[in-house]
Amino acid sequence: MGIHYQDRDIVVYKTSCGPYDNNCYLLVCRQTGESAIVDAPEDPEPVIEQARETDVRAVLITHNHMDHLAGFDKVYGAYNVPVSIGTGDADALDGKGVTEWIAGPDITQVGRLKLRAIDTPGHTPGSTCYVVNTEQGEHTVLFSGDTLFPGGPGRTVSPESFLEEVRSITGRLFPLPDDTLVLPGHGADTTISAAKGEYGIFASKSHPEDLHGNVTWLEA
Repeated sequence: MGIHYQDRDIVVYKTSCGPYDNNCYLLVCRQTGESAIVDAPEDPEPVIEQARETDVRAVLITHNHMDHLAGFDKVYGAYNVPVSIGTGDADALDGKGVTEWIAGPDITQVGRLKLRAIDTPGHTPGSTCYVVNTEQGEHTVLFSGDTLFPGGPGRTVSPESFLEEVRSITGRLFPLPDDTLVLPGHGADTTISAAKGEYGIFASKSHPEDLHGNVTWLEA
């Protein structure tokens, strides 16, 4: 599990886990060594081992799809710490022994980092993104789950959920600074600036009322 991003305040490790190439992240406060694990896909052992070099303080779940939760029992078994998941998706972890729920817009403190939960329904009812605030108040990194990818939003199951996801992205993620690094649940990174540019092209066109599913900004 290699370092994917670092600056003066944070280190982010990233690994691809399971048959669906889920991204699993370990966020570490450089000053204190405290950390948070983002999502718990199948085969999370590399993340668990890397995290042993840190002081794990939280597990952050972006949404309740099983490819993001297949390794939850292993992660929670290794690190019995507070779990954050959107209240609309929390039933997926009922009976798992979780002792604390943290619903957006609550703040999770990890060393000197503050992780703000952003409620972004659409992909699922409780989809949640997490933005990192440093002591200087800067937004540096956004863990977007399956809400926002390079090129478009996450898959939706109906026209209504697609419109809800678009509202989440444009109303709650796009106000973040343009240089915010977006780390999604699968695949490569993007930035808020790049996503806004792609969405602008999408929004300039007309679209069918039943648009949903796998939508890309530039091809829809």
